[in-house]
Amino acid sequence: MKTALPLLMIVLGFLQPLAGALAPLTGIGTPIGNATRGLASPEQPLPVFFSIWGLIFGAFLAFAYSTWRKREPWMFRVAAPLALAGAANVVWMLSAQLIASQTVNFLLLFPIAILSWTAAARFDRMRGMGGSVGKLIADTATGLLSGWILVAISISIPLVIRTYTNLGPTDFPWQMIWIVLGFAALGSWVFARYVSRSLWFFVALAWGLLGIIANNWTDTGMGWIAIMTGITGILVLSLRLMRGADGTSIPA
Repeated sequence: MKTALPLLMIVLGFLQPLAGALAPLTGIGTPIGNATRGLASPEQPLPVFFSIWGLIFGAFLAFAYSTWRKREPWMFRVAAPLALAGAANVVWMLSAQLIASQTVNFLLLFPIAILSWTAAARFDRMRGMGGSVGKLIADTATGLLSGWILVAISISIPLVIRTYTNLGPTDFPWQMIWIVLGFAALGSWVFARYVSRSLWFFVALAWGLLGIIANNWTDTGMGWIAIMTGITGILVLSLRLMRGADGTSIPA
């Protein structure tokens, strides 16, 4: 266990970006995001904002290396669900390219969310037991992945709705954006209230909302949607910064 889990984490740290690059590198399947790129959907971030995956993969790999070097007991408790989240992420990325089904992609996001939020909750239990570089890395890895997966699920809901209707990418734009913002706001409240006090979660969430703002301000021309997205983001972040968070209540 003390050797296998850190090594598995390191392997998964490399496998995730490689799995995401399968289609571009080999020509097999459809590159992730191609199905929605260029459709001017107002609830989607600009493609450049998905570059946050690079930071998430880097934090994941850094925590894997730290666990392999230090091998402290708390690290293994966090690493176990985080490794499973990484494995689920590999499955999701392969499915997104080889199957390319919006419904399947959407459903496969939930295991990643459950496992990453579990890892964040486990780390939150050790948050007050002294600080270290390893704990900063663990907080970054679990918080960023947890926040970005919430963004991914939120922006996927309109895509699934359109899959089962005749709606186009710009039909009912206000209804679609409020579905995204409402789900993201509710998820952020649940995370802060019951899962973790991590601010990195809100960094990822804010980055996703900023991507939606940039998309509507520069590409779709829907300036009022950009403004309302910004106002919603400010309200969510202000509540977190001013009222704080309760931290985990998930059983160990």
